[in-house]
Amino acid sequence: MANYIGNMIANSGTLAMGYAEGLLKGIPAEHFARFASPGGQVVHSNHAAFIIGHLGLYGHQMVEELGGPLAADTIPTRFAELFSKTATCDDDRDGSRYPSPTEITDVFFTGYRAAIDALRNTDDELLCGENPSDGPIKKRFPTLGGLHGFYMGGHVMMHLGQLSAFRRMLGLKPA
Repeated sequence: MANYIGNMIANSGTLAMGYAEGLLKGIPAEHFARFASPGGQVVHSNHAAFIIGHLGLYGHQMVEELGGPLAADTIPTRFAELFSKTATCDDDRDGSRYPSPTEITDVFFTGYRAAIDALRNTDDELLCGENPSDGPIKKRFPTLGGLHGFYMGGHVMMHLGQLSAFRRMLGLKPA
């Protein structure tokens, strides 16, 4: 059983998780689900809760597609509604819309770390197989390995770039 592809994808994921840990350090809980307002000007850009909650869906999805537990069994039910690709990021002024920072980051790290482990133990043959998704994503990434390479690399790093900008708008130093 060769598992070169999974290990290459997992290496990118390991790098991304380290970056995410650094980016999350120092973000005050009271700002986690709020729009940033540098200089008093509210910026309608994704906040930490939305970014990490959205990404948290994909680690679990990868595990499921590699034969692990169903994402629906490992992610709190309301996450899909709050953080799907069609959801809108809202300013949670009273702290009632989004789960706690701990719950959101736990879902995120648990899913991605499980996906990294699963990828390291996945045969190249499975990753060279057909992408199980439908629609435009399947056209862009026809194989499961291509899809997971995107989810573990480009997708996560694109959103972590948003988190980096969010940190700076809060006045925090680079991670």
